[in-house]
Amino acid sequence: MNLLVVGASGFLGAEVCRQAVAAGHRVVGTYHSAAVAVPGVAPRRLDITNRAAVRALLTGVRPDAVVATPYRYDDWAVTADGAAHIAVAAAEVGARLVHLSSDALHAGRPTPYTDDDVPTPVHPYGAAKAAAETAVRAVDPGALLVRTSLIVGEGSKQIQLCRDALAGRAVLFTDEARCPVHVSDLAAAVLELLPTELAGPLNVAGPEAVSRAGLGLLVARHDGVDAGGLKTTTIAGAGLHRPAQVVLDSARATGLLRTRLRGITELYG
Repeated sequence: MNLLVVGASGFLGAEVCRQAVAAGHRVVGTYHSAAVAVPGVAPRRLDITNRAAVRALLTGVRPDAVVATPYRYDDWAVTADGAAHIAVAAAEVGARLVHLSSDALHAGRPTPYTDDDVPTPVHPYGAAKAAAETAVRAVDPGALLVRTSLIVGEGSKQIQLCRDALAGRAVLFTDEARCPVHVSDLAAAVLELLPTELAGPLNVAGPEAVSRAGLGLLVARHDGVDAGGLKTTTIAGAGLHRPAQVVLDSARATGLLRTRLRGITELYG
C-alpha cells in the first residue's frame, strides 16, 4: 500500500508509521515543525491549514490511503479546517481516508456513548473535532471516523501529566472519566481498518473507564513511586466547564478487529 500519514511526527502518527513500515507499506509522513524520525518514512513538510499545499501534496504522492492524525488543541484552523482540506484532497485522488477523531466531542453523561451518538461539544476543542467530522463526512461519506480516547504509552502526554501530578507539578481530576487506549493498539487497529469498507464513526478505545486521578494512581503503581503526593481536584473545584464522564462503547470495533484493545489495568496495573 502507498500510505500517507498526516501528522507523522505526533505520538500516534509516528506509531502508525512504524507499524506500517514494518508491514511493508510505502509510507510518506507529513510534519509541520518537528521532523519525522521514523526510519523508512519519506518525510514531507505540510501546513494543513493551506488548502492548496494539501492538494499539491496529495496530487504528487497519490496515496492509496490516508491516515489523518493531526490536531492542535487550541487551533480551529488545524483541527477543523485542516481536516476538511485533507478530506477534499483525498477524495480528489480517490484515496481511502481514516480520520482520527476524539471523545472530546461529547459532553459527558452517566451512560456510555455508542458509535452512532451525535457530537454534543461543550468546549472549543470538542466543537472543532465535531466540525472536522461533519466536514469529512460531507466531503467523503466513505471515510472512516475513528473516535478514540486518551492515548497512553511511553512518551504519551497523558502519562507525563500523571507523573507531573505525582510530583506536585500538575493536578488530576477525580470526576473526569475516560477509556485510555495504548498507542500501539490504536495504531494497529487503524491499519487493520484501512482496507475495510467501514464508514462513519467507530469508537476505538480501551475497554475500561478510569478517572484521571485513577490513572495517576495506576501510573504510580507501575512506576513504583509513592502516590501520597498526587495532586487531585474536581472539575467544579478547578472552576472549569468540561466533559466529566465520557465512556466510549467500543463493542462494535472489538467484534470486528483482530487487534486486542487492552484495558488500562492490564497496561499499568
